[in-house]
Amino acid sequence: MKHQTTDAHTLAAAYALGALDDAERKDFDAHLRTCEACRQEAAEFQATTARLAAAVSQTPPTAAKAQVMAAIDGVRQLPPRIPAPSQAPLIGGVLRRRAVPLALAAGVAAAVLGGVAVWQTQNGQDLRQQARQAQQQLAAVNSVLANPDARTVHGKAANGAMTTVVSSDQQDMAVFTAANLPAPGAGKTYQLWLDHDGTMRPAGLIDRDGTVILTGSPADAGAVGLTLEPTGGSPQPTTPPLLLMALPS
Repeated sequence: MKHQTTDAHTLAAAYALGALDDAERKDFDAHLRTCEACRQEAAEFQATTARLAAAVSQTPPTAAKAQVMAAIDGVRQLPPRIPAPSQAPLIGGVLRRRAVPLALAAGVAAAVLGGVAVWQTQNGQDLRQQARQAQQQLAAVNSVLANPDARTVHGKAANGAMTTVVSSDQQDMAVFTAANLPAPGAGKTYQLWLDHDGTMRPAGLIDRDGTVILTGSPADAGAVGLTLEPTGGSPQPTTPPLLLMALPS
């Protein structure tokens, strides 16, 4: 996969994640009015972000609100942060992407997990570990979606599932999203594969709608595959592929 020069068409992921500044968002909004492909891509990224949030969200216990309200009087208010003057983000009328800081991923994860932050410490090591894992997954997904070289391809599996793969050469990572994925059935799971010149290498498991980071490097892979396998996965595909989708180049 070749690295492509960043232009307005590559900003859909950053737009969906709220990673553009005011001037960039204004210019991209104008671009969306004339570009059907970017409108569709931005909408799909926003839907993916919503599914990620739903996948890790948890309802806090009834006592959480009372505990927070009781603690408010004892928490010191932080002073307001005054932003430094920023430079104009446009050069020669062409949108210029600023580097997305690592804080973006942490910010998105914090927003998703904020509802459980008050009571995590009261619910044992298991919940804390689950929260850390969810935060790490969100950070990894966001690092791919918000990268300036993120490329996207869409497909439809034989069982009707709608799929999306977003890959980044700079991150050497790819994200797989499935929607309308039928239940795999008892003793079965869906397994992802990376096709390296005809050799299918395991790339992770997914058993319901959602988003996962593909395991392994997509740099030299030509396609992503999806098969139905026994629970726990297989070293090689044992069933015909439900999907074999070329990676974006």
